[in-house]
Amino acid sequence: MKVLKFGGTSVGTSERLKALMPIVNKDEPIIVVLSAMAGTTNSLFEIAENLRKDKKQIAEKIIQKLEENYSQIVSKLFKSETFLKKGNELILSHFNYIKSFTKKSFTIHQEKAILAQGELLSTALFHFLLEEEKIQSILLPALNFMRIDRGAEPDEYYIQENLKRELQKYPNEKLFITQGYICRNAFGEIDNLKRGGSDYTASLIGAAINADEVQIWTDIDGFHNGDPRYVDNTSVIRELSFEEAAELAYFGAKILHPSSVRPCKDLGIPVRLKNTMNSSDEGTIIKSTSNGKEIKAIAAKDNITTIKIKSGRMLLAYGFLRKVFEVFEIYKTPVDVITTSEVAVSVTIDNCDHLGCIRDELSRYGTVEVVEDQSIICVVGDFIAERKGLARRIFNALADIPIRMISYGGSDHNVTLLVKQDDKVKALQLLNENLFTNE
Repeated sequence: MKVLKFGGTSVGTSERLKALMPIVNKDEPIIVVLSAMAGTTNSLFEIAENLRKDKKQIAEKIIQKLEENYSQIVSKLFKSETFLKKGNELILSHFNYIKSFTKKSFTIHQEKAILAQGELLSTALFHFLLEEEKIQSILLPALNFMRIDRGAEPDEYYIQENLKRELQKYPNEKLFITQGYICRNAFGEIDNLKRGGSDYTASLIGAAINADEVQIWTDIDGFHNGDPRYVDNTSVIRELSFEEAAELAYFGAKILHPSSVRPCKDLGIPVRLKNTMNSSDEGTIIKSTSNGKEIKAIAAKDNITTIKIKSGRMLLAYGFLRKVFEVFEIYKTPVDVITTSEVAVSVTIDNCDHLGCIRDELSRYGTVEVVEDQSIICVVGDFIAERKGLARRIFNALADIPIRMISYGGSDHNVTLLVKQDDKVKALQLLNENLFTNE
């Protein structure tokens, strides 16, 4: 069995939804995971935020506009009066539910219920579309088997056991439709896997059923060796290892959610990235082994802040680093890149919610310097120690770009550099020109 996940742009219009039918209508068992239609989750966030601030009139206007958009989608999606009626009744039901929150007090748990409506709508509409076209499918409610534990991590045993139970109800069926992103928490309340969680859903389902392959369908042919927004003449990478894909996803490649490869990686289940607008293209395959190519891709991550702690007491002092990193632990702030010297340690963070408190705490151990508006550039490939000259090629390419930090050797799969955000685009172009184009 395969798992096929389609993102928001792949289901963003009635035409895009119709284009999915030949992709999923195959003579093989498939579980289809759908995101909300493009823009829906953002609108639902706005609705929830305004309700939380008791700005009910603003929320009502956003609800009305979103409902009108869905009514237009329904009018273009279905041909028969029967299914036009079913589609409109579906829209009315969901939006009456959303509107009900404007009549009462609003809580965080209700916000999660509102955010779930996008995936519930897209899957139900697609299920109706298949039904109208006489394509047999089963709508599996993700809320029946997707759950996170008290630590907000997926309860993988629960997911596996309950998904199998759901599938066993339909032993002769081959095509199943379910929601990405949404789940229940340990208390049975509606929750979610955070932004980008539909990729995670697909991977968790793939692991739960030991799928032959998990496919992530987007609007691009796969991982590119550079960011097409900033660099010309990029090309698709046909093979990546799980480690390489994770590095690219974490350090800025938006095509894949960073967490999504982990469940499949644990079981060695291949993950393939494909393009719904070019379904014949093979895309990028992510698997346990690498093809050994030295430099494969470059990714960048913006809005990085550098924190340097300088102290003469650090010299030969054991326990210093533990004290420093305990501060980040207290404020639940992950650290991306770390460099040290005899008298200083520098780290980067991308979450500045507690920056003031962190700076105050760290000042107990030395002088603290904070620099904002930085970018991490990550060069990904096979950088095992025996390969010579790779670092030289990277640094030669960036000879005219000031580099604030370098991380090299912590992984066999990346070289990480920190530059000013204003220098990012030039740095990406120089790296592409020197590492790929000249080849």
